Amino acid sequence: MSAATITVERPFRVLGIQQIAIGGTSKTRLQKLWVDMLGLQVTGSFQSERENVDEDICAIGSGPFKVEVDLMQPMDPDKKPAVHATPLNHVGLWIDDLPTAVQWLTAHGVRFAPGGIRKGAAGFDVCFLHPKANQEFPIAGEGVLIEMVQAPPEVVAGFAKLAA
Repeated sequence: MSAATITVERPFRVLGIQQIAIGGTSKTRLQKLWVDMLGLQVTGSFQSERENVDEDICAIGSGPFKVEVDLMQPMDPDKKPAVHATPLNHVGLWIDDLPTAVQWLTAHGVRFAPGGIRKGAAGFDVCFLHPKANQEFPIAGEGVLIEMVQAPPEVVAGFAKLAA
């Protein structure tokens, strides 16, 4: 028996993967694999006490199809959020119209993590779908934290060319 697929008209599109975030207790150890062995380029860094994160932003690919690989360690391993507790911390999705997506998904019972839409580490507007549902919002990431990222115009255009 398979789950029924519901066809719904959405006022936004998920364009592709924007990022994956890998958590560990040491960025140096993460860099050994991702930078030294696999050859990813470190393109930036980000620190936030509020989010308890010290991360290096790396890249795979280029142009509108560049995917970030964020290598994250906690600023304080005893505080939350514990960015190192889940090695695959979260996946980021490019969204063509983030405010519309958040409004529509919320109205349809999707649970978002606290914080709303805000600037993310790479400078794009972001928000997070909560990994766990609750009674008020019965739809969530089923254990996976999902970051929704506002795609800039060149990314929207790049994906539109692929679809044509």
